[in-house]
Amino acid sequence: MLARPDDPPAARRRQMYERGATPVFACRADPRFGYCLYVPPGFDDDPAGHALVVAMHGSGRTMQTYRDRFAAFGRYRRCVILAPLFPVGPLGDGNAHGFKLLQEGELRYDRLLLAMVDEAGALLGTRFGRFLLFGYSGGGHFAHRFFYLHPERLHAVSIGAPGAVTLLDDGRDWWVGTRDLQQRFGRAIDLDAMRAVRVQLVVGAADLETWEIHYPADSVQYMPGINDSGRTRIERLAALRRSLEGHGIACRHDVVPNVAHDGVQVLPQVEDFFEQVLGTLRESAQSPP
Repeated sequence: MLARPDDPPAARRRQMYERGATPVFACRADPRFGYCLYVPPGFDDDPAGHALVVAMHGSGRTMQTYRDRFAAFGRYRRCVILAPLFPVGPLGDGNAHGFKLLQEGELRYDRLLLAMVDEAGALLGTRFGRFLLFGYSGGGHFAHRFFYLHPERLHAVSIGAPGAVTLLDDGRDWWVGTRDLQQRFGRAIDLDAMRAVRVQLVVGAADLETWEIHYPADSVQYMPGINDSGRTRIERLAALRRSLEGHGIACRHDVVPNVAHDGVQVLPQVEDFFEQVLGTLRESAQSPP
């Protein structure tokens, strides 16, 4: 976004670096991690009228691609887009998967995301309470597990093609099940809060490769039961749907024709879902008490 030549330096800096497609900011809570934003042109005219969409990257860390792909949606649907960056190996061990499970050593990725949301709000002079969360593949891992811990922060969650799923199962420990969630994270499952969140499950109908999601016993992600929910991402997402619906959590389930494992190709379905959610929220806000 271009600043006007007659703007003072502070206004020019804000327009060039804190509006439109921003550079990557280090997270103040932990500068090993970062995020970038898309801030629509009309934001400053109505900050309170803008929602927040968080677009969580997958294993490839293509956070700016998702930010840019959501930009038009953000502009025309009055949404700020926040794209976190959780790089590979922040503990120095090369582990690429820690963020997917929310916890890695002393790191709590759910808390880091909430810190980024707060920082983005402070940067823009507003506050984001509840938001809409999208994640595909590795981001789908993160999204549904974040939903388990923090449903009170979400208007909606779009869970795209995770390679493995955590079921609402008190018979198995995290992260195959949820038996030790309270002990591990200090938070219990709140089914009433989860039922208030709009949920989308989305996967390509041609997403049939299994080489990356069959976890051998020597995998850093392995634990007993990890491969039990299905052979393909389609089957595992269906198992997640059964688990959620079995606990009274309604789901929209999109299986997109002619799409393999490609998050960009399912964004039209995700944007349609988010548009419906935003429409309902804004209608409710305008309704008389």
